[in-house]
Amino acid sequence: EVQLQASGEAWCRLGGSLRLSCVASGFTFDDYAIGWFRQAPGKEREEVSCISSGYDITYYADSVKGRFTISSDNAKNTVYLQMNTLKPEDTAVYYCAAGSYNGWGIFPLLEYDYWGQGTQVTVSS
Repeated sequence: EVQLQASGEAWCRLGGSLRLSCVASGFTFDDYAIGWFRQAPGKEREEVSCISSGYDITYYADSVKGRFTISSDNAKNTVYLQMNTLKPEDTAVYYCAAGSYNGWGIFPLLEYDYWGQGTQVTVSS
């Protein structure tokens, strides 16, 4: 059974830092790209970052570039999203997702196969 479990610190003040974790199970980690998405109330879902540990590729949305860092620990089947210099507009429910990736084609992925439950991140001003 494929599972993605997202978790992390939930709240900080403007300019603070938080780290999210996404633990994956039930599939071969290197064969998948893991993406982090967020959705704020009344807004569309946004992909903020993606990583393929098997092909050493990362992606960042312009809105988070230079502030967020995605990384993976293959031994733990875990992807991390380190979020620094946080702003109130980063407040959202954050989700991780996994999609098959063989090193070819569009990156970040257009479609993801599996989704984890969301975790709320709140940044106060």
